[in-house]
Amino acid sequence: MTKKRNRVLFIKVIPCLLCCIFLLGCLRPFAHASGNNVATLKKIDRLIANGGFILTKDNTVVASKNLDTFFIPASILKIATSLAALTILGPDFRFQTHFFLSETSDLYIKGFGDPSLTSEEVSNIVKNLLDRGVHQINNIFLDDSAFLLEKSADGRSNSLNPYDADNSALATNFNTIHILIEAGGHITSAEEQTPTLPLMLELGKNLGQGKHRINISKNRENILRQTGQLFRAIQRKQNISGRGKISRKTVPHNLLPIYSHSSSKSLDELIAGLMLYSNNFIANQIFLACGAHQMGYPATWEKSRNVFQNFFSDMGLGDQQIILLEGSGLSRKNRITPAAMGKILQAFLPHAHLLAKERGMFIKSGTLTGVYSYAGYLTGKERLDPFVLILNQRKNKRDDILNLLEKIYIQP
Repeated sequence: MTKKRNRVLFIKVIPCLLCCIFLLGCLRPFAHASGNNVATLKKIDRLIANGGFILTKDNTVVASKNLDTFFIPASILKIATSLAALTILGPDFRFQTHFFLSETSDLYIKGFGDPSLTSEEVSNIVKNLLDRGVHQINNIFLDDSAFLLEKSADGRSNSLNPYDADNSALATNFNTIHILIEAGGHITSAEEQTPTLPLMLELGKNLGQGKHRINISKNRENILRQTGQLFRAIQRKQNISGRGKISRKTVPHNLLPIYSHSSSKSLDELIAGLMLYSNNFIANQIFLACGAHQMGYPATWEKSRNVFQNFFSDMGLGDQQIILLEGSGLSRKNRITPAAMGKILQAFLPHAHLLAKERGMFIKSGTLTGVYSYAGYLTGKERLDPFVLILNQRKNKRDDILNLLEKIYIQP
């Protein structure tokens, strides 16, 4: 009788237990914090459909949620890219571009991924060539063989938006053009420092009146076209004679450089601009340079992924904590946990000043469709405390949540 009663109880209880376990599994994990912040945490929980965060104070985690859950980070990943680059390349690293002159006064330009080749930089380069006795430039040959990229950065779309500018070993003005279209359709450069180029006239003819900054690399051939046209226009502006074609051509092995140009911006200066404007092009030029620096040219996406994976592995962050397919945060296949991002921010502390300062904090934001993130440092008494907030959800509640996290942070 007893055995029969136990069997009946077992049959009735087990389904109830299984149901409870299922319901508990469906519940969202609540945020945790030290101190008397229960009401604030409940408000935060109501704002998070899918996301996580970590808030630290004086080297102690004071609030967290989903610390070890993978999320798509968007542009806060640029902090991870920058940390690795500052270690691998060094803060004083400067990109190089090499110049060669043949006996027939043909100029060969070999790029190594310098993202700072702006019109101002090209003007300085041409002046340096003139100072070295270059008084004639005929054909301009462009060598972009230092990058071997079978595909664009994962996540990049083929749009005219500047944030979709493609990467290349030899590119100028971030692979964008800035043009002014006046009444009547007259097209000119919208920048005093940049001459009006034939490519501007071509790409601007179907645009409306006003100023436009557009990505030229929707057609990759335009990358070298703009570079060659810009050098030719500034050559003429500085009264250097010569004429000829502009085309892609590898530098002959027996030709020695007449000038090796070092970027006017060091790596830490480039990163400050990268953070301020969240420039995807610069981020991935740096990402690719790191791979080539350690594994040799030509730069490839795969080399850089391996180098970055090894770098973060040495930090104790494996592929269960961080996955990078590219360095800008454009890819939706990038993944990171709040805990891993917090560890990266701790290591990035000596470079915190490279982040933009807003509302008394050093901060980087990240945005994709359905992805809203913040990472940076809240400021305490003579200290910086890392925080991370990543939302992978339809509603953007990051500002509301950050305000609530600040309330927790200022609690004594």
